[in-house]
Amino acid sequence: MTNARLRTVPYTAGRLTDIHLPASGATGPAPVVLLWHGNGPNERDVLRPLAQEAAGLGLLVLVPDWDATQPDGGSAELLASLAGARPIATEYGGDPTRLVLAGWSMGGREAIAVATHPDTPAELRPAAAVGIASHYSTRAVTTGEAPLDHLAATPSPVPLRLVHGTADEIVDVEHTRQLSAALTKQMSAVRTLELPTDHAGVVMTAYRPEARRCLPATDAATLAAGRRTAAVLAEVAGLS
Repeated sequence: MTNARLRTVPYTAGRLTDIHLPASGATGPAPVVLLWHGNGPNERDVLRPLAQEAAGLGLLVLVPDWDATQPDGGSAELLASLAGARPIATEYGGDPTRLVLAGWSMGGREAIAVATHPDTPAELRPAAAVGIASHYSTRAVTTGEAPLDHLAATPSPVPLRLVHGTADEIVDVEHTRQLSAALTKQMSAVRTLELPTDHAGVVMTAYRPEARRCLPATDAATLAAGRRTAAVLAEVAGLS
């Protein structure tokens, strides 16, 4: 069965991004979310449940593949997907001036790093950023610095939202609390949401050992938690 609200296009030579179109009936250009997956290579499908939920709230959501096993850690692909996001969004009815950069796990660290680093060019800087279940004290491949380091010294230039599961056994919730405390000290615009779920649950998935991959969740509690993550994306994009 085909999904009428899903398109897939290249964002650079040989690399693809999924475009999740907003729910039918939306009026005017939709806010845009560029959503980066974690360090598993080419896992845009893992974020499909969250992206579809967010699109149902009125967002145009772009989910590109990228590969952290590249010699540069995936930096070039991440930055290429960001450079291509606004033109792609415009073509599909999105508002390029309302671009939120978000990411899960390693992708979240990179999203926060790029959105807040002082050297990010103005034409690439998003309007806001969301980090989901991420670790912020290690070096980002895109900027060469840990986001916690520069954000502990300088306020964020854009509003930030942080989401983390309190039962996360992959990336402890204390990493998000540490960044949140540093941002608050710097009087940055930040809000943090802790959810009663694990690393996969915050994006409406469950890790399946037999598949060695996160697959769409089916239990009500996990779906409810993931919907709250989608609501954060909608809120920071200005839909609520």
